[in-house]
Amino acid sequence: MNNIQLLSEPVASTKRTKPIELYIFIDPLCPNAFKLQSMLKKLQLEYEHYFTWRYVLSTELQTLNCVTRRIKGCLTGTDVDITHPALPSLAIKAAELQGKKAANRYIRKLQEHALLGTKNVHSYSALVEIAKEATLDQEEFIKDFGSKEAVRAFQCDLYITREMEVDEVPSIVFFNECIEDEGLKVSGMYSYEIYVQILQEMLDEEIISKPLPTFEELFQRFQYLTTDEVASIYSISMSDAERELKKRMLQQKIERVSNDAVTLWRLKSSSFSL
Repeated sequence: MNNIQLLSEPVASTKRTKPIELYIFIDPLCPNAFKLQSMLKKLQLEYEHYFTWRYVLSTELQTLNCVTRRIKGCLTGTDVDITHPALPSLAIKAAELQGKKAANRYIRKLQEHALLGTKNVHSYSALVEIAKEATLDQEEFIKDFGSKEAVRAFQCDLYITREMEVDEVPSIVFFNECIEDEGLKVSGMYSYEIYVQILQEMLDEEIISKPLPTFEELFQRFQYLTTDEVASIYSISMSDAERELKKRMLQQKIERVSNDAVTLWRLKSSSFSL
């Protein structure tokens, strides 16, 4: 398999219950990040009893200093609003300070708006609005956005990216529970079966998949999905997936939102259940 290699220097991890840990390197608004996360949804549903995971943000940028100064300008009223390609990554790190679940909710809402084009996701004011939609503590989010803690967390991600010599995003690095062992770096995108095979080889045992959730449970977990994602998760045709989705839309369980480029299906309820 091209672009799959052992890392020469393992990264130590804390002891954990699940034997595998995934470091998922993404630029959160890159089209390939959306594709990788679609695959990860199915991997989580079937095999997350074997692994934990964390996102490592690998957004390319020159400097953070001018960005954080301008964010402070927004807070003090010097600047009304700012836009910058690094802002979404800093916003995610601010959301992370409220916990992993909060960060995951934030990323999903951020990417939903990015896919639909309903907000300028590089804008400070839009990113603050998304925090409210993702049911974060908005006051805490604003305080943390551009704080030293959020900047350090983002810089840490960039440091990990360099240390693991990740030069292509998305990439995933797999570690087992033995910290002396090398990690396995998988650069780029592969089929779902390849990632399952890697999990099995790293565990050196047959792995057992969990039953897939019902449609209702699926949307309670992920909130929005494309028709292609639903078809992929259940291994059904696009037409079968479309029919099942429309059935639930008529039952007013989900709604369809779309633009010229993409169609998303999402819960009608604004509540989040993870």
